Amino acid sequence: MQLTKHWAAQLDDYVIDLAWSPDGALLAAASAAGPIALLGAAGGARTADLPGHEGGSNALAWSPGTHVLASGGQDGSVKLWDALTGQHVSTACLGRSWVEHLAWRPGPQAPVLAAAAGRAFTLLNPDATLRHAFKEAPKTITALAWEPSGGSAAVAYFGGVCLWDADTSAARAEYPYGNGIQALLWSPDGRWLVSGNQDPSVHLWMPAKDVELQMSGYEGKVRHLSFDRTSRWLATSGSRDACIWDCSGEGPEGREPVMLAHGAPVCGVAFQGAHGLLATASEDGALLLWSPERAQPMRATVRMPAAATRIAWSPDDSLLAIGTEKGLVYVLKCEA
Repeated sequence: MQLTKHWAAQLDDYVIDLAWSPDGALLAAASAAGPIALLGAAGGARTADLPGHEGGSNALAWSPGTHVLASGGQDGSVKLWDALTGQHVSTACLGRSWVEHLAWRPGPQAPVLAAAAGRAFTLLNPDATLRHAFKEAPKTITALAWEPSGGSAAVAYFGGVCLWDADTSAARAEYPYGNGIQALLWSPDGRWLVSGNQDPSVHLWMPAKDVELQMSGYEGKVRHLSFDRTSRWLATSGSRDACIWDCSGEGPEGREPVMLAHGAPVCGVAFQGAHGLLATASEDGALLLWSPERAQPMRATVRMPAAATRIAWSPDDSLLAIGTEKGLVYVLKCEA
């Protein structure tokens, strides 16, 4: 297995978010300063430079199956862009708080965009008009994750997680947690809802069985989570090892995790969407590729001149995009 440089691009500030278009033809890269670059997957050519948000951009999300890109920023707005023309389409103003989390509803239902700004959680229609504004969260929303079926969205804040039904707008469940939550993730099969926490720990809920599990002992806050396609393996940051938990059966509590060693704290984990490779990044600029189920799991290593801020696989798993603290975007080709 090899990771080879495909192309690189320079932004005007550190890379705050990356997102591949649904067809894999474009990579959207947002800089913390505000502008958003649309980069062609084939060679990195800039197809458009979007102005983004005044004060800075925070989040990107492509509408499923379309060429519409949503962005959220420090100006309190969500903007929609047509990637084919590079034009601004519409804007939703959500108030004065930063829009830090965006996610389109998965599944066969009509597209709906979930957006979180401060304590406010809203659903927007595909034209950016308001679909529903939910009751304010008790604290600032720190993470957002759609249930894989698209039936509900999980919203995290200091003190817990609330599950909101996307159709009835009712609260389906509340899960108290007495600390700050840094990351939130569903397993692809919808069996597990996982939080990476400030305390530092990883917490798992099994909503169907009202089961809760906790794994602690991390060196620092757990900011990054990733499930493999089978929902068995959960990768987490939080130390100088990427920690891989076996979530089969009754879950990982009481099991020893697989530890994938780095020379510095891990700052990114990302399983491929349809295959079994795991990419991990650490603060010393290392990017490693693994097959966690193998006796000798390491497959490839790349050294970058700056730490990764985001890592993202292309839809067909052939390309790996890395955004860095110095504003560089690297795209690596993954080949057998």
